[in-house]
Amino acid sequence: MQSQYDVVILGGGCAGLSLAIRLAELGQRCPQTLIVEQRTAYTNDRTWCFWDDGATRHRTLIQHRWSQMTVRNNAGQAIIDCGDTPYQMIPAEAFYQDAVETLSLCPATDLQLGVTLTREPTKLGSHWQIVTAAGTCLATTVIDTRPSGRPTQGGATLWQSFSGQEIECEAPVFDPSTINLMDFATADPTRILFTYILPVSTHRALIEVTQFGREPLTGDALAKDLSLAISRRLLGSSYKILRAEEGILPMGLLTPPHPAERNYVKVGLTAGAARPCTGYAFQRIQRWADTCAQRLGKGRPAIGHAPDPPLLRAMDHLFLSVLRAHPEKAPGIFLSLFANTQSDRMIRFLSGRGRLSDYANVIAALPILPFLQQVPKALLWQESWR
Repeated sequence: MQSQYDVVILGGGCAGLSLAIRLAELGQRCPQTLIVEQRTAYTNDRTWCFWDDGATRHRTLIQHRWSQMTVRNNAGQAIIDCGDTPYQMIPAEAFYQDAVETLSLCPATDLQLGVTLTREPTKLGSHWQIVTAAGTCLATTVIDTRPSGRPTQGGATLWQSFSGQEIECEAPVFDPSTINLMDFATADPTRILFTYILPVSTHRALIEVTQFGREPLTGDALAKDLSLAISRRLLGSSYKILRAEEGILPMGLLTPPHPAERNYVKVGLTAGAARPCTGYAFQRIQRWADTCAQRLGKGRPAIGHAPDPPLLRAMDHLFLSVLRAHPEKAPGIFLSLFANTQSDRMIRFLSGRGRLSDYANVIAALPILPFLQQVPKALLWQESWR
């Protein structure tokens, strides 16, 4: 470890590595950068999915694309054509490997695994002092991608908790052209619980159960739900488990992110990376990394995630408020949303690239009464953020 760096990135997950990759791509303009990651090795621990918006980074890492999606509940099913903007999947294993290789080729980037901070960074003159078990250094700029505390009830409007297994079946039971985006058909009506299936072949798929709830849940808490979801989908077909993944994402943080200090920026899932009403973060992180790296390469201050437009923030919070107040209505709301919104408009809206006309189409597709009842609470929330 050197004694001084231009940039120290705390956390080598998606956000930290994405920024480090962009910095490495600057070549001669790349600042001296240290990435500190407490994991001793990377594993295939998650899957990042998103719709192709025409500006997708890491195209060579995409393992599978789907041209069709379904949303289903006990009342019916919506089939969504996404052929023009395919739903795409990047496995963490491929992303991590590409990042490690890219950074190893850049003399200005130093990725250190198995390193933990022994105390929080402190200001020392115009620099930040970083004390780790592997040594101490000074940084001109710190990019902190670590979570801001453990997920707890009350920390977000809702928490998206998920647990999944990638399985391989002896029988050809999957359609690799279509994802099951949300299947509420067998869910408990008192919970917002659905199954999510990403089939990569007729014999292989990632099957997840996801809950939107006030309380964050671990994979153990969702184990029974996942086992039931797999059994119902496979109908007795034998299978083997290839790997597992789980996670907890905030859906609408209840307190505004702390403002950045001088040359110390908080980013990541608990600092605005995740879209509140969906939890999608990968593309938002890539856009932030592009902008932040260009600024650092020009000697300008780093920036955090750009806030969503006020109208989109208000719509997201209103949507989450309705789901929080009426979880039993969620299957009908989502089916109506996907069945009655034009697919291109829906995908732009979910991707955070929506236009005013897309917002109008989404609003028109939703049942009006439960949303009108929640408008006063949404307005109070928006006022508290000013």
